[in-house]
Amino acid sequence: MLCPQCHHANPVESLECERCCTPLPLGPVTEDETTAAGEFRGWSAPEGPEAAVRAKRLVLGTVIGERYEIIRLLGQGGMGVVYRARDRALDREVALKVIRADMAANPQVLNRFKQELILARQITHRNVIRIFDLGQAEGLKFITMEFIEGEDLQSLLRRAKKLNAEEAARIMLQVGRALEAAHAEGVIHRDLKPQNIMLGKSGRACVMDFGIARSTLGASMTETGAVIGTPDYMSPEQAKGLRVDARSDIFSFGVIFYELLSGENPFDADTTMGKLWKRTNESPRPPSELDNAIPQPLSDIVRRCLEIDPQRRFASAAELVQQIEAWLNPRGRTEKGSKSSQWKWTAVGTAVALVVLVVLTLRPKIVTFPTQHPPVTMLIADFENKTGDPIFNETLEPMLAIALEGAPFISLYDRGQARKIATKLQPSAVGMDAKLAQLVAQREGIGLVVAGSIAPEGRGGYRVNVTTLDVATGEPIVKEEQIRASSKQDVLSVAGKLAEHIRKGLGDVVPEGTQQSAAETYTATSLIAAHDYAEGQSLQRAGKFSEAIKAYRHAIELDPDMGRAYAGIASTDQNLGRLSDAETNYKLAMARIDRMTEREKYRTRGGYYLLMHNEAKAIEEFTALVKDYPADSAGHANLALAYFYRRDMGKALEEEKQAIAITPHSVLQQSNLSQYALYAGDFDTAMKQARLILNDNPTFETAKRTLAVAQLATGHVDEARQAYAELQAMSPRGASMAAAGMADLALYEGRLTDAESILQKAVSADLAAKDADAASNDQATLALTQIALKRTAQARTTAAQAAAGNKDAGVLYRAAQVYIAAGEQARALEVVAPLAKRIESEPQVYAKLISGEAQLKKGNAHEALAAFQDAQKLLDSWLGHLDLGRAYLDLGAFAEASSEFDVCLKRRGEATSVFLDDLPSYHLLPDVYYYQGRAREGLGDPGAAESYKTFLAIKQKGEGDSLVADARKRVNSPK
Repeated sequence: MLCPQCHHANPVESLECERCCTPLPLGPVTEDETTAAGEFRGWSAPEGPEAAVRAKRLVLGTVIGERYEIIRLLGQGGMGVVYRARDRALDREVALKVIRADMAANPQVLNRFKQELILARQITHRNVIRIFDLGQAEGLKFITMEFIEGEDLQSLLRRAKKLNAEEAARIMLQVGRALEAAHAEGVIHRDLKPQNIMLGKSGRACVMDFGIARSTLGASMTETGAVIGTPDYMSPEQAKGLRVDARSDIFSFGVIFYELLSGENPFDADTTMGKLWKRTNESPRPPSELDNAIPQPLSDIVRRCLEIDPQRRFASAAELVQQIEAWLNPRGRTEKGSKSSQWKWTAVGTAVALVVLVVLTLRPKIVTFPTQHPPVTMLIADFENKTGDPIFNETLEPMLAIALEGAPFISLYDRGQARKIATKLQPSAVGMDAKLAQLVAQREGIGLVVAGSIAPEGRGGYRVNVTTLDVATGEPIVKEEQIRASSKQDVLSVAGKLAEHIRKGLGDVVPEGTQQSAAETYTATSLIAAHDYAEGQSLQRAGKFSEAIKAYRHAIELDPDMGRAYAGIASTDQNLGRLSDAETNYKLAMARIDRMTEREKYRTRGGYYLLMHNEAKAIEEFTALVKDYPADSAGHANLALAYFYRRDMGKALEEEKQAIAITPHSVLQQSNLSQYALYAGDFDTAMKQARLILNDNPTFETAKRTLAVAQLATGHVDEARQAYAELQAMSPRGASMAAAGMADLALYEGRLTDAESILQKAVSADLAAKDADAASNDQATLALTQIALKRTAQARTTAAQAAAGNKDAGVLYRAAQVYIAAGEQARALEVVAPLAKRIESEPQVYAKLISGEAQLKKGNAHEALAAFQDAQKLLDSWLGHLDLGRAYLDLGAFAEASSEFDVCLKRRGEATSVFLDDLPSYHLLPDVYYYQGRAREGLGDPGAAESYKTFLAIKQKGEGDSLVADARKRVNSPK
């Protein structure tokens, strides 16, 4: 078989060219298939005159496995054909990659096909195409994956020839982040090229086709000496058939970046062998020499990527990403936009959790760093306590950590995670001394370990020493420092001075006078208070919230004006869903804000604004925080939460992933990631992340609830029910969370009586536990359940109990809905009147929605529509789209209604908790299918029947639901 790329003659049965590894043609072209050629704008469509169609295709409209309906042909690679398809079970579009029938019987090919699935599913990242499943039906083997509406980078290059520097950098930043995520999982792509990079219409770039990827963590399917990849983009070591590592992908990255900037391939030649020879022997001309408009920093980045010697390239994709980020934003903050990103803070109880990691020893004023220092990650070993006084156990380490993180470039490895690893390495070890810490650091790829000791020294004094070790050599990298403390209290300032010694030794450019003032900044009056506060932080990070509050309160007893301890209690209250208590404690903290450093002030004010849903002010505070302290993981996480509240999921993901990059093993941060994935509708990632958390923390209630909701959202109802049962048995708090979840599941299936029973018991348990917030939330849902059961009098009473003295917008909104259903529109408007007066946008939105729903109930669809449109101007909410769809439906505007319901289905992740308070609300989603059926029926769309059937399939156990009865009637007697 003749290769279309290099014209080499190959055996007929060959899958790829023996010389250049180009995928060989799949088969003959049929006359009726050639019309699809112009549609190939991505999904690995091969080059050449026969690029679009070389094999027998599936007929459009074909349904595979009674689930996937073929919509159109997208492209083909060397192993299969890719189609756009609709997943009928989950009502979403997917890309469906079918392996060639003549290859399916080849075990080696099939193993490679499976490898693509296995490797790609290890990588969960916004800039990597998500793989859903491996399936087999009607004699076909196929992979389903995320469908991206857009084009591949090769198509863009063909059209535009080259891109401006900023556009190219933004695209390649996302590609770099995708590689960073893949390499972190031990996966090397090995065939990175423009055809394998999809560009969505929103600007999102996604890397795909890990079909020949190799895991560095396991046995490879190829061996040294086998040349695999695309010649135009492969690295020199790949061209020579040598073993490759992550730096091979960085070389391919450089080739693509070179093309985007200059419009030329750096190793262009007339033959494939010429191309391979050039990249193994010649360095290309720098892009800036081809075009002086190309910024020199970007040209330098590309040049370094294209070094022939892998040792001279960027050591990692993370380092490469950092350099591009630095060029895009010279102030050192990560560029925002349509790029990969970082996410939210843990939710526990009925509220989204906010963790404000307040601090001990910090800078008293903002410091501007004249140059950007490369990031440094270090692990603090247990200090050797030679005093015999337990007050120094686990006290110096957190104080030193806080002082070290005063330098923006320093990030510290989580000591809790390090201890877990240390226990595995040396099960008999009591603590984590310097030697054991170095072993942990070696395993985790940490460059530096800080170790030290404290010992008594005459007349009540102490001698504290610290040393910073290079893990690779075991030698000190910063000169050992010893400082004498005259008393226990003096140890506080000594910790700061030791930290400044380390920072200066690592190249901190803060002026010496400023460093000294930072060392003396500590407002607690008792070392014991500092110890208790540090213990509270540690417990809070470990998810032991009740114990954390006790520790914070002990600190306050010793130092009543310790504002940071009140802030710690407030953030922990949020973790527990005690919003009223959280508000009280934030106000107590801010009353003592003069006793805080600038960094603490940012965190405390930002935390309060998040609690009050004043996202604009919260973003202002946390943006200022991470601007001056880029290594502040809590700042990034809470900034993510603020963007999340604004429904800006892209920026929320970006900030949370920055937080995780700083503290990758934080349970709370990982929990945030799983929940953001849930709200973004990425249920597979949510489940995967929740299971990872539960593997290390089997009793972490939030992760179990996230798992249950994600299982429900993916149609695994029995698994969700089991997860809730396990959650119920975990703890009293878990039981409360499980009750809300099981009620949601019952309502989702239409089992109204069951839901009522569950909620009645939950309310009683909440009241007995004196958990007013949980009780009012359960009462609000109970009232809506009772009104659905036509128990109007009971519903009004329950709604009144829920709303009495309550400020929670979600509770008041649901209580008002009960009154609207009962025909008491005036009472409904009275309930939400306080929300309309709030300064935050979200409460105002709910007030406007209730106003519109009251008009809709009275038959005034035009007035309702105007109110709903006003609400959407304030905030783009899921509930707003649902209400808009209902209003359009009543007005007979079926196209507009269908469009709104489509938005609800596409943003189904937000339906898991419509108030973004982690209270399960997925029971609202099935009604969208009913209303979509109505809209499609109005349009004369045959798809209306499918919408009704989907709705009825969910509600098959339901009773007494008027929508169910109407849907059955419409299915059996279509208009």
